[in-house]
Amino acid sequence: MTVAVSGSHGLVGSACSTRLSADGHRVLRLVRGQPQNENEIEWDPRRGVTRPQAIEEIDALVHLAGANIADGRWTRRRRELLWTSRVNATRALADSLTRLARPPRVLLCASAVGIYGDRGDEILTETSTPGSGFLADLCVAWEAAAASAARAQIRVVHLRFGAVLAATGGLLARLLGIFRAGFGGPLGRGAQYMSWIAIEDAVAVIRRALHDEHLAGPVNVVAPQPVRNREFAHTLGRVLHRPAVCRVPAFVLRLAFGQLADEVMLASTRVRPAILESCGFSFRHPTLEQALRAVLSRPATPA
Repeated sequence: MTVAVSGSHGLVGSACSTRLSADGHRVLRLVRGQPQNENEIEWDPRRGVTRPQAIEEIDALVHLAGANIADGRWTRRRRELLWTSRVNATRALADSLTRLARPPRVLLCASAVGIYGDRGDEILTETSTPGSGFLADLCVAWEAAAASAARAQIRVVHLRFGAVLAATGGLLARLLGIFRAGFGGPLGRGAQYMSWIAIEDAVAVIRRALHDEHLAGPVNVVAPQPVRNREFAHTLGRVLHRPAVCRVPAFVLRLAFGQLADEVMLASTRVRPAILESCGFSFRHPTLEQALRAVLSRPATPA
């Protein structure tokens, strides 16, 4: 296949592009600014692909671009950036595809489990209703922005990612220094559920979604065993052979991060990958300890 990828230099996009190339596919990277080689295509998040003829021959588009949700307080300007980099950019890109003489067969769009909001211990699947709050509203609009592609008979898959675990970026990379120094621990009471997935499994879901015609609409890209935040902290501490008892009070997180703390760090999302389970997807790292040991290259301790 010829696969175009936006956000190809991000955590998931980079791993995805590398694996698809290893699989024998031709990967075209959508970049902002002047392309540096024949495998790069310029696009503008406000206008879509600037030269549509450059993507006439693609079979699929994996759209992973967007400003980092957890990169600082959600000021008014930051919320505007998060919105435009996802909703407006997705709409522009989807519209670009509909104008092609030969549209791609499939559009995979990143989304997030933040669409469910803070739901406590409720088990959430793809059929669960959206939650409330800025992040949930953002995700709803983000997914709706690809509607023009679906109307053009392009198969659209909304990849609702949980926290993607990788040593080189994302949540885990930010925590490693703190935990290795012995200052790691739960956030708030630690009772909130975290839905996560190892980077290898996240890429495997993308590869499956490219080919599986039965996958369309929302797909929860999470491992089958969400954990409470305190369990996440204790497991990471155990894998690193470090204590994980330095609890961070909720009020400290709110002072430092504002709304971001309540909707991301302290929110509880207990998400199940119901669609992936129903189609027989096999997780390489179904448990948190397996995933952490794999991404951190730490073998299990002998019994």
